[in-house]
Amino acid sequence: MQKFTKYYFIGIGGIGMSAVARYFNSKGMKVAGYDRVQSIITKELADENIAIVYDDALSAVPQQFLDAKNTLIIRTPAVPSSHPQLKYFEENNFTIKKRSEILNEITANSKAICVAGTHGKTTTSTMIAHLLQQSPVQCSAFLGGIANNYGTNLLLSNESNYVVVEADEYDRSFHNLSPYFAVITSADPDHLDIYGTAKKYYQAFEIFTSLIKSGGALLMRKNVNLNLQLKKGVKFYTYSMNEKADFFAENIRFEKGELLFDFVAPTDRIADVRLGVPIKINVENAVAAMAVAWLLGVTKDELRTGISSFSGIYRRFNIVLKEKKTVFIDDYAHHPEEIRASIASIKQLFPEKRVTGIFQPHLYSRTRDFAPEFANALSLLDELILLDIYPAREEPIEGVSSKIIFDKVSIENKILCSKDELLPLLEKRNFQVLITLGAGDIEYFVPKIREILKKKK
Repeated sequence: MQKFTKYYFIGIGGIGMSAVARYFNSKGMKVAGYDRVQSIITKELADENIAIVYDDALSAVPQQFLDAKNTLIIRTPAVPSSHPQLKYFEENNFTIKKRSEILNEITANSKAICVAGTHGKTTTSTMIAHLLQQSPVQCSAFLGGIANNYGTNLLLSNESNYVVVEADEYDRSFHNLSPYFAVITSADPDHLDIYGTAKKYYQAFEIFTSLIKSGGALLMRKNVNLNLQLKKGVKFYTYSMNEKADFFAENIRFEKGELLFDFVAPTDRIADVRLGVPIKINVENAVAAMAVAWLLGVTKDELRTGISSFSGIYRRFNIVLKEKKTVFIDDYAHHPEEIRASIASIKQLFPEKRVTGIFQPHLYSRTRDFAPEFANALSLLDELILLDIYPAREEPIEGVSSKIIFDKVSIENKILCSKDELLPLLEKRNFQVLITLGAGDIEYFVPKIREILKKKK
């Protein structure tokens, strides 16, 4: 990797890809990339003097990057092999690597803290990075979300050998990493378009545990049932939100709009910890993050201060508007269990208010595989507005549409709605609590929805 001076990314707008692009840009390398659509991230990268193209034709690639000797191609596995630029690079002997391979090379001489899980990994990894950053331990981090505390998904430190990495199970990417410390937050089957069966999905996590370096450690949420394959010398710890484990929380409570809990470690206890982002699922993520930081030497006072000052992640239960009449929340939740947890948190925060959810399903295959589970979770709402499926990398699947979820939702107040119809619909309605849910392009509606709600004072 050291011989390259130029880096071209195919799928540069992805949250994980953009962090790596920023890393090479920070090192003074020439960086450019392709993405299918303009987004908030691609606009930010362009502002950081990274050339972005939105045309997949070879002619769109800046001429200086058509140099196989000095240019490394980094691709996302979500880009199909038929992509014209990718095909050219393959046929002309360019070195092509996946993001996870590059991350492993970047972190080869570091102590990588790799956080894996169907859900919870972005929040947990960002919390870990924040706790270490707010202490003398320090760290670098390649995050799967934009940390609100820092306004970026890349943190760099010259003072620490620790680097926090989000370990993505999609396309078995996390098998390319070499963890010193691994965290597994959950293993609920997902990406069945890749794995085929739940058994193979679990096996991928089991292989991940075998990669932890001797002398390192694994922290896993209690009741995640995997056949661990740990090397000799790897320590093993469990954590839980409110069950006895090596690390857990007790006395979880809401007081005057704040969420407090006691953090319990094997030889320590920190009472009355205030959670900066006061939703109950974040207690579990905070316990995991505090456990890692505690094991790495962060003090009790630093843990307490760090977790209370954590201000969350862009599109992870972001409270966009909070007024007397209306609350508007935006959340990236796109798996049934994430949606269930998000709605449950809202009901705890606003028990007397009517909750309306706007959900955009993400991927035809995920909709097909989990339609009953999505319907069950969405039925916890008081009212549902269901959008069309966001296809991302996929072609349509015959017989699969949002309607297969819609028909199974048990609440009466439900509407199927196209994106074009959404804003006019919202202008005619009043809401007490409104939440947008999904991993697609629903985020682009958030500022417009906020404007509509602000006008309804």
